Amino acid sequence: MTTTSSTAADPTMEAIGRVVVVGRGGDIRAARHQLLRLWSETGVTGDPLHRCSLAHYLADLHDDPAQALAWDVRALDAADAVTEQRVQEHHAGLHIAGFYPSLHLNLADNYRRLGSFDAAAEHLDAAREYAPDLPPDAYGDTLRTALDEVAEAVARRDTTKRPSAPGPAT
Repeated sequence: MTTTSSTAADPTMEAIGRVVVVGRGGDIRAARHQLLRLWSETGVTGDPLHRCSLAHYLADLHDDPAQALAWDVRALDAADAVTEQRVQEHHAGLHIAGFYPSLHLNLADNYRRLGSFDAAAEHLDAAREYAPDLPPDAYGDTLRTALDEVAEAVARRDTTKRPSAPGPAT
């Protein structure tokens, strides 16, 4: 999932984008705190696009695969509630189907790191089903490469964190 410019002003999505920059800049603690505050404001029944985005980025801020998994499950659950219309309101070039390769990839990687290789394989299969929806750009290439990396790690029964995985450096 990428952050993009929106077609309509959405203060929550704009705030999420700003916090993601903070986290990617290395201030994991501040980013996590700010995203958790936004999560609390959104609530578990709030806008599914907001919940999906928040949970997706919160997962990236946890090095512990069990904690990341909990947030990634929330992200996938919220994505299932997002309508195509809502995604189009945020950005005309986005489609909800394009979220699923990344969401399932993250779940596969978390399950792999936890040693649950069958669950990891199931989510790899799901991610690959949605892979044709990935854009033919650097983002899509990054996800396709990550899918291959996770699949190779699952085949080796490797539970170590991938160097290219998002999140805090270990």
